[in-house]
Amino acid sequence: MAKKELQEGAAAPDFTLPDQDGNKVKLSSFKGKKNVVLYFYPKDMTPGCTTEACDFSGDAAKFSKKDAVILGVSFDDAASHQKFIAKHKLKLTLLSDSDKKVADKYGVYQEKSLYGRKFMGIVRSTFVIDNQGKLKKIFPKVKVAGHSDEVLKALSE
Repeated sequence: MAKKELQEGAAAPDFTLPDQDGNKVKLSSFKGKKNVVLYFYPKDMTPGCTTEACDFSGDAAKFSKKDAVILGVSFDDAASHQKFIAKHKLKLTLLSDSDKKVADKYGVYQEKSLYGRKFMGIVRSTFVIDNQGKLKKIFPKVKVAGHSDEVLKALSE
């Protein structure tokens, strides 16, 4: 059965995931308080993911001015996230979706192919969620260059 794609304007699916320090982060806890930039990325320490995380981190103050919190999600564990944050001095929260349930819920766990090999993985995607818990903007199949600026612009619209 094909899953229904998430639509802008719909309620963002709620979830609870552990962050890099093992604290539970519940999406709905930001409702009424903050906008959330929820970005899914394939793997800690890989070139595209590092660029994306560093861009978001570098713009952390701009996101903060827009009342937005940045949450990165991958299948990596907390120890991997801690190393990634320390190595690149990242100013964002990274969540571990080890059972792939949240990536599946958001429709970003898909078949990919690399060098002719097919495998399941995260398709780099970003969801801008307003402070009422609604999907304000969806960026599917993200290109890393300039993405942080696109997301900041979406928060201003």
